[in-house]
Amino acid sequence: MQAQSIVCAPMTTVTRPGAARLLAQFLGADEHYRASASAYGDGGPQALARALDLFLARPELGFVWIANVGGEVAGACVVCHAISTSRGGLVAKLDDVTIDGRYQGQGVGTAMLEALARHLREAGIGRIDTACHRGNAGAWRFYARLGYRPLDEERIALVL
Repeated sequence: MQAQSIVCAPMTTVTRPGAARLLAQFLGADEHYRASASAYGDGGPQALARALDLFLARPELGFVWIANVGGEVAGACVVCHAISTSRGGLVAKLDDVTIDGRYQGQGVGTAMLEALARHLREAGIGRIDTACHRGNAGAWRFYARLGYRPLDEERIALVL
């Protein structure tokens, strides 16, 4: 069943508290993220606050995409811009996709990522790249339904 009135747009100062709540919950509790958090150099709540402020201050670098249902932030994800040598243009890096538990299974995630794809396509972005923990079968099925395909690569990180 699809939730009613799903409105998707970049985070603003008004939607920042809801985005902060959802992303903090995801970064603090998601077992799949937590399994890799130390390799990412997770900086906790202070790092999240700095990142959200940076997205608002420097939208040319990326944004937090929000799904709003009935005036409440029900979903959020992080989108950063990058240049792809294989596409010869801009691509988007998608991270931290999360839906409030009260809205899961109601079409919010699908609506959020479909609206994001339209928004990015209109902005001239040629591809969305994301990563998914190998053990998160539900997320793999979700992304596959939306047309995402595995690259048979492993994401790796070096914290500087």
